[in-house]
Amino acid sequence: MSEEPARPGPPTLRDLRGLTQARIALGAHGAGLPTGAALAFGLDHARAREAVWTPLDVAAIREGLRAQGLDSVEVRSAVSDRAEYLRRPDRGRSLDAESAALLAGLDGHGQGFDVAIVIADGLSATAVALNAVPAAAALAARVRRAGWRLAPVVVASQGRVAIGDPIGARLGARCVVVLIGERPGLSASDSLGCYVTFGPEPGLPDSRRNCISNIRQDGLAVEAAAGQMEALLRAMLVQGTSGVALRREDPADPTALPGARN
Repeated sequence: MSEEPARPGPPTLRDLRGLTQARIALGAHGAGLPTGAALAFGLDHARAREAVWTPLDVAAIREGLRAQGLDSVEVRSAVSDRAEYLRRPDRGRSLDAESAALLAGLDGHGQGFDVAIVIADGLSATAVALNAVPAAAALAARVRRAGWRLAPVVVASQGRVAIGDPIGARLGARCVVVLIGERPGLSASDSLGCYVTFGPEPGLPDSRRNCISNIRQDGLAVEAAAGQMEALLRAMLVQGTSGVALRREDPADPTALPGARN
């Protein structure tokens, strides 16, 4: 009589290390961490600080957009420097006077736009430098195929998520898509976030936005994210709303929205 093959045991924490960048099963050396884990922590902490404090290279972003055939315009928030940006989130949500005046003349000859794309540094210039141009280009291609009017891409320095509201309002955009550097963690400092809002205007609550996060090489792929953005835009333009009021066919699937293309 042959012996039954041994049944595999439950996965261990070490087995799970290959499935996540989270800090698990680091081991121990006495009462502390092994040297390798301690050094890795220090490196990731330095990368997170660098992501927060590195200035946004606006010229490089605009050149990348130009290479993709996308017009762009540069604006700034009401923040004076990075230290104030971190202390005063409220000022990062509004435009300075010069930027507001500049956008007022770009409203599509009074007709407005269906979609405006905003690139803002947020809390990770690293994420923006690596992912924002490919994400904007992928979305712009989908917007054009859909026949929607696309505004020039707005590159905003020292901007928070809600800076998309005054930008979208000034441009007369029906929807605004904000691509922004997410708060860096100790496992990822290059994560790009996306916030999509219907009917942007200053003072909107965050409940009016839909978020797609973790857009990066080791997270959500750019093309997959662009597909989710398009699905959200189609649903918003049909339903005339966004955020918690937006109806979804399947809450577990962000692409399963009315009017979404497979």
